[in-house]
This record gives sequence, C-alpha cells and structure tokens, in this order.
Amino acid sequence: MIEVHAGRTPLVISLPHVGRGIPAEIAARMTPTARSVPDTDWHVERLYAFARPLGVAWLQPGLSRYVVDLNRPPDDAALYPGQLSTGLCPAQSFDGAELYLDAAPGPADITARRETYWAPYHAALRSLLDAAIARHGHAVLLDAHSIRCEVPRLFPGRLADINVGTNAGRSCAADLSTKVMAQLARQSAFRCVLDGRFKGGYITRHYGVPAQGVHALQIELAQAGYMDESGTDFEPARAAPLMAVLRGVIDELLEFRPD
Repeated sequence: MIEVHAGRTPLVISLPHVGRGIPAEIAARMTPTARSVPDTDWHVERLYAFARPLGVAWLQPGLSRYVVDLNRPPDDAALYPGQLSTGLCPAQSFDGAELYLDAAPGPADITARRETYWAPYHAALRSLLDAAIARHGHAVLLDAHSIRCEVPRLFPGRLADINVGTNAGRSCAADLSTKVMAQLARQSAFRCVLDGRFKGGYITRHYGVPAQGVHALQIELAQAGYMDESGTDFEPARAAPLMAVLRGVIDELLEFRPD
C-alpha cells in the first residue's frame, strides 16, 4: 500500500500523511470520527503533482496516519518535548476526540503496526535517497505536509501559510534553506516562516544529515491556502496561487548543489 516512483533527479518527495486507508480489522475498532480520517494531509499529492514529470522520486502511502504515523520515531519519543504529542499509533484526533471504541493500541499492536506498515515505508525512503546519492552525489528530501491553520489543542493562534522546517538548521545546508526562503519572499500572498512551530518531524530530522549527503526540509502548508477547512474538497482556483509558489520552491530544490 505504498506508491513508489524512482526519480532521475536528486529530489525525493515524501508525503507520509496523505493516505486515507484503514485495514478492516483496525477500522472495526474505531469510532465513526476516526474512520473519516479528519487529520489527513488533504490533497497534498495534488499540490505537488506538477513535480512528478520533472523527474522527482515520489513516496506516497495508502494508509492513514491513524494506523501508524510514518513521521514519528519508531520508539515514539517526543519530537517537541513539553508539547502534546499525537503518537506513533494515535489514540485521539488533533481535536482530542477518541479514535477507538475500546482500548487504544497496546504495545503488541504498536509493534505489529510498526513492523508491518512503518518499516516498509522507511525502507523505501532510504532506498530512494541512496539511489539519488549514487546518481548525483547528494539527495534533497522534501517531506510534504498540510494541516488546518488553527488547531488549538496542538498550537496557539493561527499557523503561517507556509512553514519550512529544517530542524533548526541541522537537516540541510544553510545555503539551501536561504534560497528557499528567498524564493518564498518574492511573493506576498502567503505568510511564511522558517523553523517556527514546525521544525520538521522524524523524517526530516532522521534523514537530513548533510554530512551523509542528504539535505532535508519539511514544508507544512496551512490547508486554508487551497481548500475550505470546514470540508475536504480540493479547490483548484484557490490552490492555483499556492501551487505557483510551490513550483518556485521545487525549482530551487532541483537546482541545489552542495558545496
């Protein structure tokens, strides 16, 4: 249940939270709210679809983050100590709604899901990165996400429209993040921030090791930039300006060459 496309460029795009599928045996234990997967990164694959013909490598899961969160550490350690964590196998939605009719996943469930669903995704991602390094001497990893612009339980206030995370500058060369932010500064329609509320999840932090040839960044988009957050429908007219901005970002990532 993973869609993998090899690329011909150094750029690898990972979309770990776009999946909506839930295996029947897990769905049977879940609430109606959980089965509607409200915390999906809705339509992120459509926002970046223009990049696929450009030769990027592409990794997209079919399963929901409610089954297992592919952007969390395998030991479920907190990414932001002192802040609420949604977990490797979440028991509650972003809004705090219970996801299970009965008990939340226990240690045996979590181990099984990690081995069955989490590990293959990361093995595929590692393979795509290694292939890019073998071809080009380096890889650029974009971990692509979106979220509602306001989730009071997780963060205060309203999120910026485009949130770039580089693990406080550790996951990619400074030259790369500088060029990306300069590209974003050429427009005024969307508010952008570097290493604000979202500094990058496990994928950005784990794989983004410039000394080992991988330069990684996460982009978290506020969903209000391309859809009505009260529903789930993609709105092409609303999304068009954002996609034009993302095209400039992708061009920077494709052109990047480490010193």
